[in-house]
Amino acid sequence: MNIALIGYGKMGKEVEQAAKGRGLKVPKIFDVNNNTGSLGITAESLKGIDVCIEFSTPGAVIENIAAVASCGKNIVVGTTGWYDKLERVKKIVKDNKIGFLYAPNFSLGVNIFAQIVSHAAHLMDRYTQYDAAVMERHHRAKVDSPSGTALTIASGILQGMKRKTEILSETSHGQIKPHQLHVASSRFGSVTGTHAVVFDSEADSIELIHTARNRSGFALGAVVAAEWLKGKKGFYTMRDVITL
Repeated sequence: MNIALIGYGKMGKEVEQAAKGRGLKVPKIFDVNNNTGSLGITAESLKGIDVCIEFSTPGAVIENIAAVASCGKNIVVGTTGWYDKLERVKKIVKDNKIGFLYAPNFSLGVNIFAQIVSHAAHLMDRYTQYDAAVMERHHRAKVDSPSGTALTIASGILQGMKRKTEILSETSHGQIKPHQLHVASSRFGSVTGTHAVVFDSEADSIELIHTARNRSGFALGAVVAAEWLKGKKGFYTMRDVITL
């Protein structure tokens, strides 16, 4: 299986090592220096590539997706901060009949964690004495806040706890309404990423936590997703990889 990397920062380098560790080849790497014009993503440059893995920037990701799709190649996208353009991307995927998979977090552990949280939220919905909140912290260089992972986890809670209908992702300067789910974020130091969900009542508190130790877990998940996506057509997330 041949992988093309789009974006060659810290995550791109981790993905390269994870792919080679699983016996995959990485014959093409596109970064800021060579992803332009005829040197960039073309049908010729992607010849022989099975799946592209994209970890670039929010400003470049849509253009990269469109370029890969026009070449008829499948793509796994790890870049975040573009989800307001999700419908546009779905149209690109449909029009070009490619396989597309995205996730705010490719860690196998965090995706399993998200499903555990969703199930817990469904259970808690029966017991109105329990409130819920999401807290996350990341390194100070992370671009988006809250993290895409935190928002995905929060969406899963809303699906399970029907009495929660709104995500409050900004600092609350007043009383939080019963239907709001607060997502709190902190940015400091070189923290890789921690996500916590708390179900709290007057009697007790239940806390579920996922802590990333390094980037290797994210990279491995992206490679596993690429292996899963090979030969498929359609629009997918990591939930499909975990559950199917």
